[in-house]
Order: sequence, then C-alpha cells, then structure tokens
Amino acid sequence: MSQVPRAAANVNSVRIPPFHYIHVLDKNTNVTRLEVGPLTFVRKEEESIVTGEKPLKMIVLPPRHYCEITDPVVRDEKSNVQFDKYGQAVIQYGEVEYRFSENYKEPFPLYPAERLTKNPTQLTVVKENVALKIEAVRNFVDKSKKSITAGDRWLFAGPATYYPRVEERIVETVLAQAIPEHNALKLRALQEFTDRTGVLRKTGEEWLVRQSGSYLPDVYEDVIGIIKPEVITDRQAIQLRANQNFTDVYGRERKAGEEWLITLEDTSLHLVDVYEEFVKYVDIVILGKDEYCTVLDPLDPKTNKNRLGSKQMICGETSFFLKPGEALEAGIQKIYVLPEDEALLLRAKEHFIDAKKEEHQPGDRWMVYGPTRFIPPVEVEVLELRRRIPLDKNEGIYVRDTRSGAVRPIVAEAYMLKPHEELWEMEVNEMVEELLKKSSDSRGSRDKTRVIFHRIPFNHAVQVYDYTKRESRVVFGPERVMLGPDEQFTVTVLSGSKPKRPGVIQTIDINLGPDFSTDVVIVETLDHARLRLQLSYNWHFRIDKTSQEDSSKIFNVRDFIGDMCNLMASKVRSAVAAVTFEMFHKSSAKIIRKAIFGVDSAGKILDEFLFPKNSLVITNVDIQNVEPVDEKTQRSLQNSVQQAIERTTKNQEDKARRQAEKMEQEAKGQLDKQAIEDQAKAEIARTKLLQLQAESKGVQNQGKAIAEAKARAEAEEITANSKVKMAELKASADKVEYETKLETTKKKQNGDIEYQKKIAELEISRSKSCLLYTSDAADDLLCVDLGGRRIIKKKKSKI
Repeated sequence: MSQVPRAAANVNSVRIPPFHYIHVLDKNTNVTRLEVGPLTFVRKEEESIVTGEKPLKMIVLPPRHYCEITDPVVRDEKSNVQFDKYGQAVIQYGEVEYRFSENYKEPFPLYPAERLTKNPTQLTVVKENVALKIEAVRNFVDKSKKSITAGDRWLFAGPATYYPRVEERIVETVLAQAIPEHNALKLRALQEFTDRTGVLRKTGEEWLVRQSGSYLPDVYEDVIGIIKPEVITDRQAIQLRANQNFTDVYGRERKAGEEWLITLEDTSLHLVDVYEEFVKYVDIVILGKDEYCTVLDPLDPKTNKNRLGSKQMICGETSFFLKPGEALEAGIQKIYVLPEDEALLLRAKEHFIDAKKEEHQPGDRWMVYGPTRFIPPVEVEVLELRRRIPLDKNEGIYVRDTRSGAVRPIVAEAYMLKPHEELWEMEVNEMVEELLKKSSDSRGSRDKTRVIFHRIPFNHAVQVYDYTKRESRVVFGPERVMLGPDEQFTVTVLSGSKPKRPGVIQTIDINLGPDFSTDVVIVETLDHARLRLQLSYNWHFRIDKTSQEDSSKIFNVRDFIGDMCNLMASKVRSAVAAVTFEMFHKSSAKIIRKAIFGVDSAGKILDEFLFPKNSLVITNVDIQNVEPVDEKTQRSLQNSVQQAIERTTKNQEDKARRQAEKMEQEAKGQLDKQAIEDQAKAEIARTKLLQLQAESKGVQNQGKAIAEAKARAEAEEITANSKVKMAELKASADKVEYETKLETTKKKQNGDIEYQKKIAELEISRSKSCLLYTSDAADDLLCVDLGGRRIIKKKKSKI
C-alpha cells in the first residue's frame, strides 16, 4: 500500500520514536530529507514536516516476506543510497523494486518519493508436483547468464520458494497430472519444442505419456486427457484402424486405413494410440460340436488382405475372432441332423463334386435323405428342409412337377417330395372359399396345398366341373368329395327372403327335398280387391341317382327356387283375377290348388306339379296368411268378419243366458227345499235342547242341595273333632306340665337333702378330729379364736 504524503505540519518539535521516521522539506533549497528516530526533531523556521504531525512507522518485513516499492531510490553496489549534488536522494521513477526479508532484516524507512505499492507479503511456496508458469515481460539475463526475451515462458517447479522479479510475471499455476497404472496422458504440442525426453515435437503433434505416476506438463504441452485402456479378454477383442502410417507399440508397421485386431495373445490392456482409431469390440465366435459357419471374404494370412468374393467354412468344436472385413453368412448354423422322415433339397451354385464323387453342375438339384448328419459345402445352397407328409385316407396334397408342370393329388399315404416336385396351391374363387370355410371345422385360413375335401350332407347333391375335360359329375350325400387340381365346385345362387329376392342364398350343396319354400304374392280379384297371400310350397327332386345324365338335371336351373315361386305366383294371380273377393274368401284353398296343380279330364284337382327341365316336383301348397292390401278391401273384410263375430257372439250369449236361467231356477228350488228341511231339523234340535236344559237344571239344583248338606255335616264333624283333639292336647300338656313340676320339685328336694347330708357328714368328720389349739392348727381359722383356743360349734342340721 502506498504511503500518501500528509499535509505539512507546523509544529516546532517532533519526538521520533525508534523505528519511526519523518520527511522534512527545506523551503530554501526545496530539498526533502529523511529523519530517523529515536530523535527529538526541532523544526527550523524554513523547514516543514511533510509527513504530518505524527512520525511514520518503518516497514517491517517478517521472515520469508517481501514488499513492492514503486519509484525506489538508486543504490550502489554496497546498497548505499545515492544522493545528488543538492543532497536529494536519486529516484528511479517508473521502476518497481521488490525488497525481501533476507536483505532487509531490520525495519527500513521510505525515502522521499518512494511508495509502498504492495504490503509485506509472504513468499509463494511451490509444492511438489506443482509449478508456476512464468512469462518474461522484458528482456533480461537470468542468474545463469541466459538471455531471456520478453514473451518467453518457462516453469518454476516445486518444491521451492519463488522470489518474484520485476522482469517476469506469473501466468498460472500448473498442477501435475496423476497417471494411474495402465493409463496414459494424452498431450498436444502448442508450438515446436523439444520435450524433456529429447524428442522434437512439432506444433499440433499429439503423443502419449504411458509411465504411471505424476507428470508435470511442460509450458508448451497441452493436456488433452487421461486415456483409459481397453480391456481385452479371451472372449472379446478390439478392432483398430490406423489414421496414418506409423509403427505401433508392438513393433508392427501400420499403414493409413489399415484395420487389425488386438487379442489377448497381444496384451490384456491396450491403450489406443494417437494414430489409432477404436472401431468396435469384436466378440469371439464359438462353434459347438453340432455347429458350423461360413466366413465371407476371409483374410489371407500370407498377404494379410481379404479374399473378396471367397467363402470359408469352419466347423466346430472351435472358437475364433472375425478379422476386419470378414463376416458370417447367416450367422452360426446348426449341422443338419436328418431323421428318417426328413431330407434336404440342395442346389449347386458352382461346379461341385460331392463326397460320393458325383459331379454337379451349377443349378443342379438333388436331395440328401436321412438318417444322416450333413454340413452343406460352400458351393451348395440349401433350398429347404423337407419332411415326409403323413396323409390320412381323408387327407391329400397337390404336387406339381417342376419339369412338366403337371399337377396331381396325393391321397392317403406318407409322401416325400422329389427334387423336381413342389407343393402346389389350389386357388378357388372367394365365394367358394367362404362357403368351404363355413362348412369346415377349422377356424383359421385354409392350407391351399392341401386337397380340398367337402362333406356332403344327407339328401344333398354337389356338382363338380372339370374344366380341362369340360364335363361335370354329381355327387350325392352323405359323402366326401375330393376336388381335383382341374376341378371346381358349381355354386348355386338361390332366391330367398319373403317375398323372394334373387341372390340371397349361395350354396354348394343342393337339398333334394322334401322341403318347403314360403313366398308372398300380391293378387287382385275380379272386383279389384288386392290381397297379400303368404303361400308355402312343398317340393322335392325326382331323379335317378344312378344316372349322371338324370342327376345333372338338378343343376340345369340355377335358381330353381326363384323360377318355381315366380311360376306359381303367376298361376295364382291369373286364377284369383277370375273370381270375386267374396268367392275367393269362401273357397281360396280350392282356387289356389286348382291353379297350381291343374285338373284332370274328370275335373279332379291333381296331386302334384312337375318341372320337367330339372325334375322338381311340387306336392302341396299351404295358404298361411291372407290379408288385404288396399283400405277398401280391408274395410270390407273387417265388416264381414265383424258381422260373423257379432252373430256368433249373440248366439253364444243367448245360449249362455238360457242355460244360466235354467240353472238359477234349479238352484232356487233346491235352496227352498233345503231351507224347509233345515228349519224342521232346527225345531227338532231346539226341542231336544229345551229338554236337556230342564234336566240339567234339576240335576244342578239337586247336586247343590246335596253338596250343601254334605258340606255342613263335614264342617260340624271337623269342628267336633277339633274340639276333642284340642281337649286331648290340653290334657296332655297339663299332664306334662304337672309331671315336669313334680319331677323338678322332687329333684330339688333330693338335692337339698343330699346337700344337708354332705354338710352334716362334713361337720361330723371335723368334730371328731378337733384338738386344742397348737401352732400346727393355727391355720384352721374355723376352729381357733383370737385367744388361741379351739372353738367347737355344733350346728343343727335341717332335714
């Protein structure tokens, strides 16, 4: 910190303590001098103290400290201050001086014009593995007589104490880089220089420091980072690529763009060099006993180049790494283990002689049959694995000969395709496909290579058409029909719904009947009444199943239901149009049957109607419903029906009323008769009741009198008995009391007598043994008086 001159002091004297100082200005000479204590300074008239009234403390540098002085004084070789001719200290204006504690062990003052720009500061201690990057700010010659140019940089490495110089400055603190074991430090040269190993490095050059431990980067070395090693195992290698020509750490020359593998045989830990580029990890290829693989573009060990377009087969058991440029064709494959029912279809890709010395030209096909183990050579292509196809008696496949193109069905045998054969897909139209799916039990899509079998229900017929022979055949159910490769089912499209609409029903099977079809026909009578008739026709086909010509008639009419209903409807319309509504209402069945079946020469209605083109026979017609179409006819029909209903209802009501009146009269007579009989029975019952009441009253009075007499007698008897009993008890009690008193008196008297007797005996015994008073008898108080004489008394006993 610089010391700013204070205002001049005008005190006459100043006491300067030890290690203090002041600056005194001589106004006459304009020279400022230094005064150092201990001193009592007396100011002269022409002098002034420029440092102020109080002296300034000297600068104290503790051990291993320094300070910075700006505009220092000039000193000679012996460190003495130089003064000019006027006695003023010579100042180096614009200069800076570092003063260290080793040179200034004692406190020192500042000369006039000197400024303290940096307070005492501890010297910088540079630790081990740490350095200061120093830059020269001016040209100078160091202690080793080496010329330093401004801008030069160098490191001041520890452990040491750094003494600053005015010619240099600290750019930054550089820390040593810790290089773990098996790691490396990647460096880059900032400019051309010679490193500490004596190698000339060019600007931008990169290299690795592989030695583990602490590394202090040089001033022109830029640390890129720590390079970790790639771990190589027995199951994994690394693939590298050279960025330029160089010799690797293993002493092998590498060219730019070259790729190679580093495996466990080379090292277990590899540091990717600056001229190496990591491509990928390569896993080991392990082949088992039943495995093999084909290597594409294998590496030639002699030329160390890939043989492009070549293949190499490797069989297990073994393991290897794929070299750069190599690849596996279809990966690791299993050796074909063929059982007895399997075979391989092979094709030669180039000229090939197999193990049996058989020659095969490119494009040849042949098969290898099991049981065997087979490894396809590189000249052979495996087209497919074939299995023997087991077929039941109701199963089959379509097989096509690739040489002739002929297709044939194979049914009811276990079949293995030949080399020149393949499965053929049978295509049918979408309608047949949908009908087959509905009739079969399978839910999934149809296997088109399988022979189409169709189950024909009972009393149904199916027509199969062979378009190569241009002929058809009819098969009757119950039967299973097989469709040949050149055959198709005839699909019959029939009318359906009510009234009949064409194209509603699609089917392969035609029901031969008997069956029925229902249609709705609108007709108009002679009096223009429009009616809707619902008619049901019973029909069947009358054919000879043994004759194909007769059987094919079934399919002559594609929509035989629609044609039948249309023809019958036209006949019914013409017949109804010739009669009135009233006549049709009375005999509708006869009119319709006559119109459909016709009549014979005798006028009798026929029993059936035959369609000769397809042998369809109608045997019966049923009128299920007749209802008017227009409102007028409907009202007329309603009135007719209403009147019929009213007449029927009135007749039924009259009949019911007469029956009810008859039943009412009968019921009334029966009721009166029953009332008279009940009244007579009631009078008889009443008479019996009165008799019973009288008898009951007499019995009741008699019983009451008898009971009262018996009660009084029994009461008097009980009272007398009670009195007797009480007298007996009282007498007994008196007796007991008297006896008790007598016994008590007797016992008392006996006790008194016994007591008197005992007293008398005691007195007698005492009187017999009585003597004169002596000291022996002094204690007998009963026989001795106070004079010492024995007293003998005689008492009278009470008897």
